[in-house]
Amino acid sequence: MERVPTTAEGLKVLEDELKQLKSVERPAIIKAIAAAREHGDLSENAEYTSARERQGFIEGRIAEIEDIISRAEVIDFSKLSGKVVKFGATVQLADEDTDEKVKYQIVGPYEADLAKRRISVTSPIGRALIGKTVGDTVEVQTPSGARSYEVVGVQFK
Repeated sequence: MERVPTTAEGLKVLEDELKQLKSVERPAIIKAIAAAREHGDLSENAEYTSARERQGFIEGRIAEIEDIISRAEVIDFSKLSGKVVKFGATVQLADEDTDEKVKYQIVGPYEADLAKRRISVTSPIGRALIGKTVGDTVEVQTPSGARSYEVVGVQFK
């Protein structure tokens, strides 16, 4: 069974979603299915069909989250320090072509969110950054072509 690296915050988000699905969403969809059954012929009952599809989605998501949680390996990066990029590090990069600077935190695959500048340790840029230090250059294949970045800062917070 492959372990899934995650932060404590990422694990809490998954646990909260699981609790919501089990305690709110699942009972609500059971009631919706029961109400739709009362409308008669199930073969032509769009409400029933829709509710059953929603139930399938909810049950599938519950199973997926339970699997992720069972394989989660929480890494406490608050005790880490140094200038080597590791899981949990916030890395400041400078684009070597434009000098534009960006910061990314390296997190687990199920908590990555580019809008929040959180990239997966398994993403191409995440894999390229692991083990690098301040001053190192990494080349990453992006959809718009190869990009080169210089690591200008590493911190753990």
